[in-house]
Amino acid sequence: MLIYLTQTDTTIGFVSQDSTKIDQAKRRVPNKHYIRVVNSLETLKTLSRVPNRYKNRVRRARKTTFIMPNGFSFRVVKSSEHNLLLDRLKWAYSSSANLSGADYCERYAKENAEVIISSPKEQNADPSRIFKLSQTNIKRVR
Repeated sequence: MLIYLTQTDTTIGFVSQDSTKIDQAKRRVPNKHYIRVVNSLETLKTLSRVPNRYKNRVRRARKTTFIMPNGFSFRVVKSSEHNLLLDRLKWAYSSSANLSGADYCERYAKENAEVIISSPKEQNADPSRIFKLSQTNIKRVR
């Protein structure tokens, strides 16, 4: 699996189906979870089950990450240039393209990516909102 540097739906980021490659690029502790970005709700169904009471919210959400009761997190990306890559991969782990806890550095990001998709423009967009779902409650994390 390759590690891509691309403009995601929220920021410039590393995208890969292998989380250990992103761990190495970011020099991050390997036991942390990454956001799994999926291209459609159909793909999401194959990876996890959304509690019934939140299905409508997940379907309508834009730039929103959900943490499932089992601890895994996902974001469904719709109508974005980022979908061109995701439609081929179906799903991928996603993270910002910087050292863990540091600011974005274009040179560092390009050195650690195996494939650079287009020339990403530096974008400081708002990060995705994060909600933690349980069978009975929903809690806003960010």
